[in-house]
Amino acid sequence: MLTVDLNSDIGESFGNYRIDQNEKLLDIISSANLACGMHAGDPMIMNETVKKAAERGIGIGAHPGYPDLQGFGRRYMAMSYQELYNFVLYQLGALSAFTKVYGVKIQHLNPHGALGTFAQKDEEAARAVVKAAYDFDPSLILPVHNEKSWLNRVAKEYGMRTVTRKFFTDRAYTDDGFLVPRGTPGAMIEDEDYAIERVIHLIKENKLITITGKEIHMESPQMIMMHGDQPKAVLFASRMKDALTREGIAIRNFADSL
Repeated sequence: MLTVDLNSDIGESFGNYRIDQNEKLLDIISSANLACGMHAGDPMIMNETVKKAAERGIGIGAHPGYPDLQGFGRRYMAMSYQELYNFVLYQLGALSAFTKVYGVKIQHLNPHGALGTFAQKDEEAARAVVKAAYDFDPSLILPVHNEKSWLNRVAKEYGMRTVTRKFFTDRAYTDDGFLVPRGTPGAMIEDEDYAIERVIHLIKENKLITITGKEIHMESPQMIMMHGDQPKAVLFASRMKDALTREGIAIRNFADSL
């Protein structure tokens, strides 16, 4: 049977500012990336989100980002290797305090936003992220954009497990298999019907339609991801889950099959 992990970023509210739809998403997804207080999230949100994820058996991942609440972590910040290492390690430590209380572990680390994009393409940033993950827990799994990314190459040097078959359901892709930068017209996919068709086609045919309309080869994903802060997040997730189930594709935490 074909299986795929349904993943979303969650816990991205802050104080009185509510941006995500945790409760409903947690009833749909099989794994989650939890904000750790830098780009979003705070101790109250982290505690509540970890508790509810643990109750549902959802695979918990850390979602560290640049210290950029104002820009939601989606703006590049010039930081040294040591600064990046310290900020990622700090965020892992913050999230682990809550997972320890609820008797679960952080299973993966998925850098957020601009940090995640930069670490795919920059060796020094990748080394800072991977070293922090390795020093915290060598068993952590790192979802990466593709095998060519620096994050994947450095993780392999450290003997860490990666998920190279990660796919964003609500983002457009370039002809070389990377994400179209935010702010580019068409970078975000808002049509859930198109998003679903594209995912099913990719899973069954190993082919993806890029932003230029070109069809490229891409391996069937282990993890399909949705951004929890977009207005249609719950609709995307629920309709995606229904469509996958109709196609005989089981929803399962990716860590269970590694």
